Amino acid sequence: MKTRFGFLVVAVAALTLSGCSKLNQENYDKLKMGMTLAEIEKVIGGNDECSSALGTKTCVWGNEESTYIKVSFMGDAAVSFSSDKL
Repeated sequence: MKTRFGFLVVAVAALTLSGCSKLNQENYDKLKMGMTLAEIEKVIGGNDECSSALGTKTCVWGNEESTYIKVSFMGDAAVSFSSDKL
């Protein structure tokens, strides 16, 4: 009996957390050219990884192996967006 209850609690928690992801098409559509990193983080939360090269900064939210949003910045302005499996 305890095993079934424990499984049920874990399943409900997983479904609840997965439904709260900000990585979805609706939020992706809110992103606009020229937005700052801070403005984008207000929409989709904190990034998981950023890298810089040749005057650009690229940040990824999520995991490029599955669901993700990637934004590139020049200065502090977004200049390109990509996503997968939203």
